[in-house]
Parts: sequence; C-alpha cells; structure tokens
Amino acid sequence: MLDPRRIRSEADALAGKLEKKKFALDVKYLVDLDARRKEIQLAAEALQNERNSRSKEIGKAKQEGRDVSDILRSMSDLKSRLEDAQQQLQVLLDEFRDYLLSVPNIPSDEVPEGEGEGDNRLVLEWGQPREFDFPVKDHVEIGAGLQAGLGEALDFAAASLMTGARFVVMQASVARLHRALGQFMLDMHTRDHGYTEISVPFIVNADSLVGTGQLPKFADDQFQLQGKQDFYLIPTAEVPVTNMVRDRILDAGALPARWVCHTPCFRQEAGGYGVDTRGMIRQHQFEKVELVQIARPEDSIAALEELTGHAERVLQMLELPYRKVALCGGDLGFSANFTYDLEVWLPSQQCYREISSCSNFDEFQARRMQARWRNPASGKPEFVHTVNGSGLAIGRTLVAVLENYQDAEGGVGVPPALRPYMEGVERLE
Repeated sequence: MLDPRRIRSEADALAGKLEKKKFALDVKYLVDLDARRKEIQLAAEALQNERNSRSKEIGKAKQEGRDVSDILRSMSDLKSRLEDAQQQLQVLLDEFRDYLLSVPNIPSDEVPEGEGEGDNRLVLEWGQPREFDFPVKDHVEIGAGLQAGLGEALDFAAASLMTGARFVVMQASVARLHRALGQFMLDMHTRDHGYTEISVPFIVNADSLVGTGQLPKFADDQFQLQGKQDFYLIPTAEVPVTNMVRDRILDAGALPARWVCHTPCFRQEAGGYGVDTRGMIRQHQFEKVELVQIARPEDSIAALEELTGHAERVLQMLELPYRKVALCGGDLGFSANFTYDLEVWLPSQQCYREISSCSNFDEFQARRMQARWRNPASGKPEFVHTVNGSGLAIGRTLVAVLENYQDAEGGVGVPPALRPYMEGVERLE
C-alpha cells in the first residue's frame, strides 16, 4: 500500500508514475474524499473540545453547588453529535483505505516503458539451445512414453478423472525426478546461498493475502475454503513466508532475513483459460521453491540482484538455457516496484517461457503488513523492504529438463547435478 501522506501531498506526481503501469489514479476522487475527511475531522475535534469544556464546567458548577441539569442535557446532545461525526469520519477513512488497497505499487524509474511482455528489456542470455537431429517431442508426449506403473509417467487423464482439468499425476521416474528437483533446489539455497529453510501452513487467512497484495485485487484467482473461517489455499509460499514479519518490529541485527520454502501452490488461473491448456505449464496445483528476503530499505536493490542470481544458479547447474528480462511497466505485477523474469528455453515451443519472477516490493507489502525494523540511526521504527522470487517453479523446471534432455529413443537424460538425488540414475527409460 502506498503512503497515504504521499497520496495527499503528491497525488498528481504519483498519478504520472502509475501511468507506466497503465493505472489511472483518480486524483479528483482522492482530493474530494480528503477534503470531506478534513471537514468532518475538524468538526469532530471541535465537538470533542466543546465536550471537554462542558465537562470542566460541570465540575466547577458542582463545586459551587449550582444546578447542572441544563448542562447535562446539552452534554447528551453533544455526545450524540460527536458519535455521529466520528462514525462519518470512520466511514471516510475506510473508504480511503479501501481505495488505497486497489492502487498498485509505484514502478521504479528503471522499469522500461511498454504495453506488455513484448516490450520487456532483455538483460542477458545464458547457454545455447540444443540442436536436435530428430523430431522434438513436448513434455506431454515424453511423459506418455516413459516407463510407469499403471498408466503414464505423466498422467493427465487420471488427474482429470479424479479432480478435473489442469492437474497431473506423476509416476515412477518422473515423480522421482520432480522430487529430486525440489530437494536439489533446497540444498543449494540453504548450503550455498545462506537461506534458512522454513515450513509454513498451506492455508492462510485473508489478512495474510491482503498483506502481500493478492487481496482484494486478485480475489478471483484464489481458492477460498468453505466454512466459518476466512481461509484460503496459498497461491505461493510468498504469502505465508513474507507474513512472518507482519505486525513486528525487527531489531537491526535480524536483517537481512533470508528464507527458502518448498510448498504446493494453488491458483484458479481465472484470467488464464484458453492459454497453455496442454500439459504442465499452467496448472491449478503446482510446486515451487520460493526465496524471500527481508531487507533494510537501502539494501533491497542489491538484495534483488542477489536473489535473482541465486535462482539463475539453479538453471546454470541444470545446464538449461535461459534468458533474463526486466519487465516493462505494462507487464509489471501489482505489488512490484521492479521485476526480473527468468525464462527457460523449451524446445517444443521454440521459445523461452517464464520459470521465475524475482521482484523488489520496496515498502509496499511491509506497509500493508505493518512490518518494520528499528533503525539504530533514528531509534524509530521504519518499514522494511521485501524481496522474493521463485528459485524455481518445480513443475516448469521438470518440463524444461524433460524437453531439453530428451533423446531419439524417447528416453530422457538426467542432468549431472541431479544424479546424486536419483541414486546415480543417468537416464529415464
């Protein structure tokens, strides 16, 4: 959430910056709303002052033995008017807050201008896409041809029967490879990159989703549970992990905090129907290894570069060609100030597809969560900065391994970095 004081004092300037995200800030509405707030707040303060004055008058009259019945009657009317003004003020404050919750984060000046993903800025390319001397299969065909128990190694039909579309059953060597990828990523990030592994609930309350920006904006993308509690399945580990610092004031020595977390993720994909309906690219349930850093404000830009490098290292160790792009304003997420996307090469599609988004949210999420640290220079609490990214999306990494390591006989080579997690297996038959 943006600082309400900035909204009041810099509305026109912020509106100009938000145009990069294709968001129209309603400056007139905010100015009018704030004017009404000031008017009612001044009226409420005047009534409160009058009430305090009358209270003193009653005390003095009683000391002097005078009749206070008229003053008490006027106090009753004054109390009613004050309560009415306070209620009106609260309604306006709630309306102001609700509008602010719908306003996206201000993009960094470094964010490129653009309408969509075609305008993202290429930062680097790593690795050389493999040249195949046989017809390339996609991961669905590869999974159907690999050895399994009952059914196919990637069984979409079984998942559709037991649940519905956009789910998959993995069996035998593919299930093992999927598990190996998650373990490999966790080990790398804890052992080599200094993250603390954390296990979190897969169900969160609405306040947690508001804190990281999924609610109210993306309510249609969430799986809400039925029942008395306001519970949701997590769309990403970002939500529970980042909420570890909600309503807390951290000591300076606790920063930076670095967490890595492996969870399933659940998404309605309300805006994704008709897109990537084949295979594992866009599913309702998938797994990710998520990286989260909580940083001092002056360190968050460097933290994003570091975290993105950690996600890149996974792709490099798996020897998967990828590219890194800086998202333009039209493609930048609601809560993000700046984002790098990592896109892995998929031979079947002859293009790069997103496998990780790494973002700096500056104080946007922290303000919504009231996540702060005590700055030793001032001695006062200040908002932390939050940074996160996938390190990596396991399902999409599995897709990339199956496609990039396929062979002419229908088997799949196991990347050398994963073989220790597969008891030395070098090839899926």
